[in-house]
Amino acid sequence: MSVAPDLTTAPTPAQVAIKGLCPRCGAKTLFAGLAAFAPNCPNCGLDFDSFNVGDGPAAFLTLILGGLVVAMAITTELTLHPPLWLHMLIWIPVTAAGVVGSLRAAKGVLIALEYRNAAREGRIKGEDA
Repeated sequence: MSVAPDLTTAPTPAQVAIKGLCPRCGAKTLFAGLAAFAPNCPNCGLDFDSFNVGDGPAAFLTLILGGLVVAMAITTELTLHPPLWLHMLIWIPVTAAGVVGSLRAAKGVLIALEYRNAAREGRIKGEDA
């Protein structure tokens, strides 16, 4: 059986997402790259590989950001009529930065919530842990 996390010292999910903090001790050790988790926290030893964030944030954010970028590009086209190369110069970096930044935040929130709620893979009641 898993032990409930100590929420008195744990950072909030927003702090974990924005600053890349460990959900247990609050050290800035969650990410090893732009959106890749470190294998574990060198400060408290929490194993980040045991959490299953999955690809849900990527698909969800791609749809949301895609809709926003397309709406902004259409608005820009209808009001300013810039050439195609200028659209590409504006919207490709905006999309890339938006996806990486929001993916990092979404993954941070999900790992913090998994830690806070002691979420684990589903088990049938009565099975040994």
